[in-house]
Parts: sequence; structure tokens; C-alpha cells
Amino acid sequence: MPRHDPIGTLPFVDIDAPAIAHARFSIGDVVRHRVFDFRGVIFDVDPVFANTDEWYEAIPESVRPRKDQPFYHLLAENMESSYVAYVSQQNLVVDDSDEPIDHPAIPGLFGDFADGRYALRREHRH
Repeated sequence: MPRHDPIGTLPFVDIDAPAIAHARFSIGDVVRHRVFDFRGVIFDVDPVFANTDEWYEAIPESVRPRKDQPFYHLLAENMESSYVAYVSQQNLVVDDSDEPIDHPAIPGLFGDFADGRYALRREHRH
């Protein structure tokens, strides 16, 4: 039920909004998955889950991450291949190996690798 201001001219509606989660990582950071054996460079960040319900439901419920946290798009690699991954913040940690990522899309988005992170190419900056 809407509430009104003291003189009754402006309606107020209570909404149930999620708390704002702050991204721990930035575009260009090199991270690794805390459970699975892969690492990658972040190329995009969603403030909350923004993938399909089918993708989300395919994750076993016992390990399914909360939707109300940042999710990161990674140019990822493991011992067998390179690929794009979508990972919740709770499943990422800083990769402290100081080794570059071997992914064919990196030269198109990023320039130099230094101090554990990649510099975004000038043409991709806002």
C-alpha cells in the first residue's frame, strides 16, 4: 500500500531492491577461479547476474552462486584450451602468478601486460 508525504501530495512506494554489491575486480585484471583450474583476464563486468535462466539453472544447486553480486566476463584459459567464461565474484581470486594469459582475443582488446594486469586499448576506453 502506498504511503504519502505529510501533506498527501507525493506518493511513496516501498520497493524491495537488492543491496548494491561493489565489484572487487576491474577490466584488465588477471584472476583465477577459486575452485576450478582456470584463469583469465576480465573484459566486462555485470553488476548483478545478467545471463540466461537456462545457464543459471544448469549449475548444480549446491554450488550455484547468488545472483545479487557482480559477474565477470573472462577471456579464460586452462591447460587444454582458451574460451570465454562468465564467473561470479565469489568464485574469483587475484591470480598472483604474474604470467600473461594465452587467449587469441587479448590483442584485440588489450595492450601491454604489466604488474599482473592488462591495459585496455585506447579505442575501447570510454
